Amino acid sequence: MDRKEFLKSSTLFGAAALVLPTTNAFAKNLSDNSIDKLVDANGNYIQQTLPYSESFLEPYMDAETLHLHYTFHHGGAVKGANKDLQMIKKALDENSLETIDLWTKKLSYHFSSHILHSIFWTNLTNKSNIPQGNLLKRIEKSFGSFDRLKVLIAATAKNVDGNGWGILAYQPYSDSLVVLQCENHEKLTQWGAIPILVIDVWEHAYYLKYKNKRTDFVDALFNIINWDNVAMRLNDALKLTR
Repeated sequence: MDRKEFLKSSTLFGAAALVLPTTNAFAKNLSDNSIDKLVDANGNYIQQTLPYSESFLEPYMDAETLHLHYTFHHGGAVKGANKDLQMIKKALDENSLETIDLWTKKLSYHFSSHILHSIFWTNLTNKSNIPQGNLLKRIEKSFGSFDRLKVLIAATAKNVDGNGWGILAYQPYSDSLVVLQCENHEKLTQWGAIPILVIDVWEHAYYLKYKNKRTDFVDALFNIINWDNVAMRLNDALKLTR
């Protein structure tokens, strides 16, 4: 396989893998949980409908912020990822590889944004709940207690340099939960780690309501985290890696 064919196959594999038929339990959940379908049958990136109304998360997240965030920031990432994919294909078709690094970097940025935002929306609900069952046991094993996890992920998210995310992920290589700090959408991440809870601390996520008070926004989010969704994502990650 020459460089052109390798680049083409490796770039498109991520999208294709989500739509290929399989009996894998994780893939089955993708078919049942529609917001996690990030591509259509042709491998184009798609943005799913929000699982609730734009006022659903009030008062902790206002409807105007949610609308702008979902429509223009998440939606813009989806459009950007599709353009990046088209430009990579064009470069390969024309054997013009001098721009390939630019477009693969852009795709990493835009598609990572698409993935994290899609998780973010399902990580939120309008009622308070707490971790239970296997998720709670895993939290206690990795961090000592639920309260210690909250302190750690809150501090991690609040202290991101510039824009980014605080992330709770399952790390299969160590069979543990880890807290990560992600700059932008793709920097400072760990290979193989599977996000199960993400906290968006880009300014567009909170500035209309919380102004420059990122810490207040992060603290408020703990009132609406959907720990049942986090537990589901942990179970899916375990199935994927076993």
